[in-house]
Formats: sequence, C-alpha cells, structure tokens
Amino acid sequence: MSDIIRRDPRAEWIARNRLHPLHAAMQPLQNSWMGPQGIVRKNPHAVGFIGPNGVKRIDRSGAQQGGAVKRGAAAEVQLPLHVVAQPAFIIAVVPDMVGGRLSSHDRDLLGLAHRLAGGDGAVLAVVFGEHKENAFDTAGVDRLLVLQGSEFDGYSPEQRIQSLRAVDNQFTPRHWLLPDSRTGGGELGRRFAAASGERPATRVWQVKDGQCVSRAGAGQQDISQALPRLVLAAAECAEPVDETRHEVLPVELSTAAARSLPRTEDLGAVAVDPSVIPMAEAEFILSGGNGVKDWALFHEAAQALGATEGGSRVAVDDGFMSRDRQVGASGTWVTARVYVAVGISGAIQHLQGIGACDKVVAINLDPTCDMIKRADLSVIGESAEILSALIAAIAAYRNQAQRDAA
Repeated sequence: MSDIIRRDPRAEWIARNRLHPLHAAMQPLQNSWMGPQGIVRKNPHAVGFIGPNGVKRIDRSGAQQGGAVKRGAAAEVQLPLHVVAQPAFIIAVVPDMVGGRLSSHDRDLLGLAHRLAGGDGAVLAVVFGEHKENAFDTAGVDRLLVLQGSEFDGYSPEQRIQSLRAVDNQFTPRHWLLPDSRTGGGELGRRFAAASGERPATRVWQVKDGQCVSRAGAGQQDISQALPRLVLAAAECAEPVDETRHEVLPVELSTAAARSLPRTEDLGAVAVDPSVIPMAEAEFILSGGNGVKDWALFHEAAQALGATEGGSRVAVDDGFMSRDRQVGASGTWVTARVYVAVGISGAIQHLQGIGACDKVVAINLDPTCDMIKRADLSVIGESAEILSALIAAIAAYRNQAQRDAA
C-alpha cells in the first residue's frame, strides 16, 4: 500500500483557482528559479497575499509573499470570519445529519439559509442527539442548538416535533429550512407543517427575489410561488458555503420541550443483504468495470465491505454483472453516500449516473482517466492488489474489535 499514489482533487482545484482564499497556501515554496539560459525566472502567480477579507493583494515590494508558504501549510491560512453579533432575524435549518455528519444535501441547505440570512440575519442549525461533525463553521452555521437526550434516539418524530415547536416559540425564525429527503427531513418537515398549521413549499430547487420554484409532476413541471415560512428544499437548491467561516455559537432552549408519548416503537436497524437492495436506494456501492480482472476477489471485497454491487456498461455487456446492476445514464441513476469505482475509466454516461453521489472513490491504473478527475479520493494502482489489501485491513480491524470486546 505504500507505493500507491493518492491525490487530493480539492487541493489541486484550489491551487488552480487564483480567487480562492487558500490559493496562496497551495503554491510551492519556490517562486524564482534559474532558467536554462542563465536567466532568473519568476513566478508571477506567487506574488501577493490574502488580505483580511479574503481578497488577494499584490505587494511588489516583496515584504509579504503568500507564495512563500509551504504547500502543506493550508491549515495555517484561515478563511475570513463572518460574525453576526446581534442578528435581526433567524433562519432555522434542521439538517438530516445522516451518520452524525453533514451530507452534501445538508450543506446545500445551509448555503440557501446563508443567502436568505444575508448580512443581518443568523443561521441557526438544530441538531438532534450526538453528532460527529466538526466543520459547522465552514458550512455556514452561526448558531448551533444541539438537543440531546435518549428521547431522540432512533425513530422519534413526535418528540422532535415538540422540540421544534419549542425552538419556534423561543427564536421565532423568519424561515424554517429542512431537506426534502428520504432520510428523515421530508417526513419531519411535513409533520412539522401539520403541527404548526402552515403550508410548506416542497421540493424547492430555486429561491430568488422572494419567490421559490418547486418541482412537480414527477419532475416534469415547475411551480413558482411566494416563498413561505416553511421550506422543504431539494438537493442542489443553492451553492454550499465555502469561502467564509462562521462563529457556531452554542445556544440552548430556555424551557425544556414537552414530553410526547411515542405512538410508534422503534425496533432498531434490520440487517439487510446488500445484494437485494435496489441500486437507486443503495447507500454504499462497490462498482466494477473493465479494469477488474479477478471478479471473485471483487465479490469478496463487496461482501467484506457490506456494499451493494454495481457495474459499468462494459462489465454488464461482458456478462460479469446483471443488467439491473448497471450504473449510468443507460442503466440506473444512483444517489449513494459512498460510491467506489474499481477499474472504471468514466464514460460520460457513467459519470451522469453517479452525479448525485456524495463521495466518490476511484481505483484505477490510469491517473488521467475521467473517473480519477471526478473522484473525491483517487487511488492509483492495480485493483487486485488494492482489493486484497482492503480485505486484509477489514479482517484485521474486525479481529481487533472482537479482542477488545472480549
């Protein structure tokens, strides 16, 4: 595994984007060098520094050189801080927090809330139970309310609605934003609308000038209306926040929410065979393409990971995967949280089919293929060696966990 080359596509994008606040930190240390003719050459892009407002300034005197920062010093450069000391109003957001972290849908929702808040309002994020997220500041959260308690464990919509009503009474948000998703936000938003007696706007994908546009008719029709107080937004409703930091000041409820007697009993998660999960509903997909030479090893890796198997058109045409497992525009459009592409070069139809995936991991021998460019994490190497090492690492982790539990 030590010989495998790993790339950071986001760092490469920042290094190419001169307007990004972290661009200077991604530049190499050397800003001048001796050319082959004995003439000293200078890098004009290395001249300048990032000002306090995140704008790049050029200093010809050489007193401040942002290009002199090492490439690995990105953590030392901080984004400009957005502070709202006395907010005129509140925009409340209830993210799904699947797995205890913000999803891409949640970040789009926070980006929409930041737009609605402008410079006078503050974005309040309401989170239920324990979480693992440590990047609320760069996601656009000005105020954070964490509602902890055993009553929020598992499926507890009645108690969550009671808590949201308590938040509504205390903070009186100008708008409530929830993700219109299948992972809880869609149901919670509709329940909250019924409890508060308000009519929400659902499947909203665009907000502009006090108007919102919603999808209807199986996605074939758009409905424009005045922006209501309660909004259930679709994915990609706005650009996520990426160039400012926010305070994330913790707040608390002044009065505890009333206890609600649950009408349903949560029996916990049910173990499901990943092979029977429909591709469109799978959260974790291991997909193989023409670069997979050992399909038995591929199936073993999918079983070890607990992932749903998928394949490219080439793999399906060659008979290695069934037709219902084909991923792409000519197969199934998937929305997995993690999509691992093994030996897939990345045809345009396949890239269209995985466009809604949250995180994409590519394993390929060709560092220039389109799938490597699309991936959030790229591993360059032979697929059989990487899958074998991955299976061994999973087995070692599980054995260690069993020993610790014994």
